[in-house]
Amino acid sequence: MLFCSEAFIFVFLPVFMLVYYITPERWRNLVLFLGSLWFYFVGERTWFFLIIVSLVMHFLGTSCMQGRGKKQRKGILILLLIYDFGSLFVFKYLPFLAGEENIKLTLPLGISFYTFQIAAYAIDVYRRPEEYEKDFVGLGTYLCMFPQLIAGPIVLFRDVAAQIKKRQVNLQGLEEGLKIFTVGLAYKMLIANVLGRLWNEVRVVGIESVSTSMAWLGAFAYSLQLYFDFNGYSLMAMGLGKMLGFSIPRNFNHPYIAVSITDFWRRWHITLSTWFRDYLYIPLGGNRKGKYRTICNLFIVWALTGIWHGAGWNFAMWGIYYFLLLVLEKVILGKFLEKHHGIGRVYTMILVVAGWVIFSLEDMGSIGICLKKMFCWMGTEHAWTLNWHVTVDALQRYGIFFLAAILLSTYFPEKIYKKYQNRIWFSIMLLGIFWASVYQIVTAESNPFLYFRF
Repeated sequence: MLFCSEAFIFVFLPVFMLVYYITPERWRNLVLFLGSLWFYFVGERTWFFLIIVSLVMHFLGTSCMQGRGKKQRKGILILLLIYDFGSLFVFKYLPFLAGEENIKLTLPLGISFYTFQIAAYAIDVYRRPEEYEKDFVGLGTYLCMFPQLIAGPIVLFRDVAAQIKKRQVNLQGLEEGLKIFTVGLAYKMLIANVLGRLWNEVRVVGIESVSTSMAWLGAFAYSLQLYFDFNGYSLMAMGLGKMLGFSIPRNFNHPYIAVSITDFWRRWHITLSTWFRDYLYIPLGGNRKGKYRTICNLFIVWALTGIWHGAGWNFAMWGIYYFLLLVLEKVILGKFLEKHHGIGRVYTMILVVAGWVIFSLEDMGSIGICLKKMFCWMGTEHAWTLNWHVTVDALQRYGIFFLAAILLSTYFPEKIYKKYQNRIWFSIMLLGIFWASVYQIVTAESNPFLYFRF
């Protein structure tokens, strides 16, 4: 069930929120747990049982860690992690490695996200056994909470443990949550979906047939589509969390104004970057064991970051691409970019857009052709062709959406939101934006979130 669907907005959400708000506080976790299971079941009936198995295993496993020595806890943790990442490997990577004609498995909805969440919980309990959740419904509420279940943000148990026990649920939170949800919905329906059409046009025509200018325009459109699609989902999750009395962490912090690739990854998909930092990079030694070990640790993290997004050579290549850029900044460019923000922003945006080409195109040949057209340094016969009338036509149709997306990628709209969010005229404007988004939902032929495939 998509957040940007009529069934969710006009059926599931109002019915669930009514039941949730009239339920006594001590039973709200149970209502949220059962409601979230139903939400997930509607979208994933085939592999629904997997999340239940994962929940039961980790509840029993972490309970068994109590009162045991470090060696015994470590053994239990290893068994849990083998199950977690073994399941992820079987469903996400085994068909790719063995050939999809030999093994055909559909990827369970949200498995990459909920696996990382429950694995982090198991690791945290191994480190600090006293922090385990004694209540099965409480742990189920954490793992299955529908706002962030199928596409993040990746929420750590320690960040919401106190809220699971006690939280404020009131009309003020409902109002604030609805406003944040509306902003996220508009990002998805009014910006991401529209700009996505341009990238689709480029792909339908064929990468080998477009001009240099159209290759850049299409890649830039996809870069903005991906940001407003995923950030829109994350904002909707934050808004829904606010309605339920939870504070779901922010997943994006204006990444397209970053001054370096290092800065970009502090701002993009923050909860995933934090997970890899806390549960892989630092345990491997981080930057504490010398330059060469640091580079090795970065390679492991970014290779796994790439393939976390999908089983494909383009994702592996994308991860290595960022590894090389981050090492380059760490060794040579970092201090220069810190001092020259203007140059840094142009440099970062060019490289990020090029990176999204690798991310988006599964065929390695198409990636090579598109990058050649964009940079022209290994140009084919048509690489320098501008074909401006096609580009001008695209700008006439999508220019206003590009301008809106660029503006919304800065800090300015957030400042306006914080300043005027409690004004009546601002609420009326958001109401209009909400119904414009609903109109797009009703008329859209296809409306998936891009990150559902990961």
